[in-house]
Amino acid sequence: MQGKKIITPQLFYHQSLDEMVPKDNFYRKVNENLSLDFLYKATANYYGKCGQESIDPVVFFKILMVGYLNNINSDRGLIRFCSNCLDIRLFLGYDINESLPFHSTISRTRSLFGEELFLELFRKVLSLCVGKGMVRGKRMAVDSAFIKANASMDSLIEKEVLEDASAFVNELEDNSEFKTTSTRKKMVDQHHDWKKKEYEGMPGTNKSDRKDEDGNAIRPKYLSNHTHYSPTDPDAKISVKPGKARQLNYSGQLAVDDAFHVITGACASTSGSKDSVIFPEIMNQTLENCKQNHIALDEVLADAGYSSGEALKYCKEKGINAYIPNFGQYKPFREGFVFNKEENRYECVKEGGYNALLLFKKIKTDPKGYSSNHYRSSESDCKDCPLRAECCGKTTKFKKIDTTIHKPLYDEMHEKLNRDPNYTRFLTKRRSSRVEPVLGTLINYHNMKRVNTRGIKTPTNMF
Repeated sequence: MQGKKIITPQLFYHQSLDEMVPKDNFYRKVNENLSLDFLYKATANYYGKCGQESIDPVVFFKILMVGYLNNINSDRGLIRFCSNCLDIRLFLGYDINESLPFHSTISRTRSLFGEELFLELFRKVLSLCVGKGMVRGKRMAVDSAFIKANASMDSLIEKEVLEDASAFVNELEDNSEFKTTSTRKKMVDQHHDWKKKEYEGMPGTNKSDRKDEDGNAIRPKYLSNHTHYSPTDPDAKISVKPGKARQLNYSGQLAVDDAFHVITGACASTSGSKDSVIFPEIMNQTLENCKQNHIALDEVLADAGYSSGEALKYCKEKGINAYIPNFGQYKPFREGFVFNKEENRYECVKEGGYNALLLFKKIKTDPKGYSSNHYRSSESDCKDCPLRAECCGKTTKFKKIDTTIHKPLYDEMHEKLNRDPNYTRFLTKRRSSRVEPVLGTLINYHNMKRVNTRGIKTPTNMF
């Protein structure tokens, strides 16, 4: 006989929430292994001594954890999800007849706590992983990924308006008509020079029918951090990857232990900063996390995006055995020239040439702040050389070579990477197979695709 189920809601229930949740439930295991009672002491300074009681800080962080684990980005959706799940209610300590906090309470509390509290919780979880033998510490892999900011490309404003107004106010205070005219003209001209360079060869309109693989409009490339900013979130920067739409992003940095894919360090930065600039920050945190757990770091793996003189200098000073491929413009040697380290000069060895000597002249710093050693030959050595046209140019009568002041560090890294090609290939595969899957999992399944907060100082989804 075919059955037909008809529900008749009862007015009263005699049921225990603890009995309704299986004993092997995931959130039960989290509760058994992760004690968050330390948060009461850690958050005490954020509260007063009287007034209405706030949300329990342990409950707050457990709700955030549920959001990360279930890839829920909306606070409204998060509270709705928690309310409908019996095991999560038990995890939070809310019985069936109790109402969970309002979604606005979650948003306000998130902005209340500082980054140091999120970092303390992160380190607590890391220590549990270390205690379970999940962190080896021999080798760490570092990488980054764009995280969409909580701001729209449609909110962008040209910098010219703000800078021009700022200059105008300053000049009025100085009461100088001449300075008013010259300063404003200089700033406006500088802005238009930026636009001329950025717009060159680019579409002349903001309208585009092209879509990326996610269905987002691919905007023209002339929207630049040089010329535009977002008043909604000034720390968010315009960035793009091949095949993706240009959008306002942050950059999430991760350090991952290569044994069991455990994250040992995490921080957020603006996507306008190069990975090599943020490298000391993520490594400082990772080294401190390892130190607190009595772990000695042996090797660090990173891609060429982290290659810079300052990053290599940092590794040398910290005694870090880093494997970072040199960036694409690096040249291990100059064709036709050899470097005399003792005399600090380049020597021409081209066949048929005049064997000119390129002496060190000075250290030059370009507008971007990069310093380089400037070597130059004498005109008397090169002006009559039969190779002058192809070597120096048709009109130039001397040869010059500029090398970064950090070239010895690049050369040392080049030699290390080529010393044992098989081991280098192993490390390259090891890095990509350890840190990249972690980033992909966090972005696609654990709520790191987009941040709810605004501003780099506000705690984000990185912890």
